[in-house]
Amino acid sequence: MLVDWLLCVLAAGLFVDPRHDPWVAPLVLLVEYTVFLGFFAQTPGMRMARIRCVAVEDGGRLGVLRAALRGALLCLLVPALIMKDGRGLHDRAAGSVVLDGHPARA
Repeated sequence: MLVDWLLCVLAAGLFVDPRHDPWVAPLVLLVEYTVFLGFFAQTPGMRMARIRCVAVEDGGRLGVLRAALRGALLCLLVPALIMKDGRGLHDRAAGSVVLDGHPARA
């Protein structure tokens, strides 16, 4: 998440000064999580860490709506800090799980 946050602060810095408009970086983080998790199951930071976020029921991509829900809850930080069975509240609400980044091979 640190890599993703730094990328968002840098991207937000292209448009506004994050020190004066602190809400822009979390908004960019929400968009990043929505797009990258929704379509690719990994954010750039997750790719570097070799992890991926997939749907619990079928191991596929989350889709845009569930990725947006997960990202919005992650922006609040509290759901990520409350863990049960290795999954935060943001993962439980979105029906997602974080796995090793390498998919199983047949």
